[in-house]
Amino acid sequence: MVAAGSSKTISVTLRVWRQAGPNQAGRFVDYPAQDVSPNMSFLELLDVVNDRLTVTGDEPISFAHDCREGICGTCSLVIDGKPHGPHQGVASCQTYLRSFADGAVITVEPFRAHPFPVVRDLVTDRSAFDKIQQSGGYITARAGSAPDANSVPVPKVDADLAMDAAQCIGCGACVAACKNASAMLFVAAKVSHLGLMPQGQPERDRRVLAMVNTADDLGFGSCTNQYECSAACPKLISHDFIARLNRDFIAATFRSGFAATPANTGGGAG
Repeated sequence: MVAAGSSKTISVTLRVWRQAGPNQAGRFVDYPAQDVSPNMSFLELLDVVNDRLTVTGDEPISFAHDCREGICGTCSLVIDGKPHGPHQGVASCQTYLRSFADGAVITVEPFRAHPFPVVRDLVTDRSAFDKIQQSGGYITARAGSAPDANSVPVPKVDADLAMDAAQCIGCGACVAACKNASAMLFVAAKVSHLGLMPQGQPERDRRVLAMVNTADDLGFGSCTNQYECSAACPKLISHDFIARLNRDFIAATFRSGFAATPANTGGGAG
């Protein structure tokens, strides 16, 4: 390890998954990165390696990124077997080289899950999360302006829980960490943060049923309560939300069996 602020440089080797396309075979390729700053972020290191590959006429490594501030979750990588890297509560872009020893061989690969197919190299298609969100992760009640919204009393414990759940950035680390590729922590966070608010009550049952069923249809696995999901989550979202999701799902399933059906208005037997 190198202390923060040290001017010493280090050298590492990146063992990177290279895959030309979703239907192409992939393999690991080693790339030396010599004399780099330990205070460089992991994405900056990939930039340096890509600059060198471009100069030599080689194909640069494809990886996804956007904010580079741990907000969007776009940078999702599996680093040395752990989604987002060795630390808890940070995204890949917040992982720094000082976390690794001089001379280390660092393995970098994409998130591995059937619903997250590889597009190229380290880039995966995580639009399955968008489909789950679109199936029910919204409210149709008008929330109004801030003063109107604040006129509805919300217990502080519910408001705090809703804010905790709403921190989910949809990166997919929970899926990558789960041996079953379960999306339960993601679904639980999205269902809970709306279900805890008054504006989310009218569609509460429909929401949880739609989002859970959509996740199943997309090929995500079942939760077996190993809690790797919450350990890998860059926002440290608790697996307790999965228990809340299960309660909501069971209750919604029970109530749906007693849902009112339209009266038969046809001409019955005389």
